[in-house]
Amino acid sequence: QVQLVESGGGLVQSGGSLRLSCVASGINSNIPYMAWYRQAPGKQRELVAGIMPGGTTPPNYAASVEGRFTISRGNAKNTVYLQMNSLKPEDTAVYYCYALYGIGRSSWGQGTQVTVSS
Repeated sequence: QVQLVESGGGLVQSGGSLRLSCVASGINSNIPYMAWYRQAPGKQRELVAGIMPGGTTPPNYAASVEGRFTISRGNAKNTVYLQMNSLKPEDTAVYYCYALYGIGRSSWGQGTQVTVSS
């Protein structure tokens, strides 16, 4: 069973940057799709960014983060990153790594807290 572990969250001031990392274990093949989601208190979990491995299809981003966040795959097939720049208080949320690795097969990480102060 695939397990995902996130890291890199923390407290940052408005305008600052953070880089989130996600490492997947328990799988040998490339994961077809990986993404970052976030959930703020009282709100639904929402897609932040998603990426496919090594293809021509560009990553997809939520409109609220376009131009500020960048998702990327590491050289290792089981890693994904989220570079977050120009952070705003509205970005405060728990950020979750997501992996879709088969038909009806997916995994979620436990989440990492990102807090952006005014």
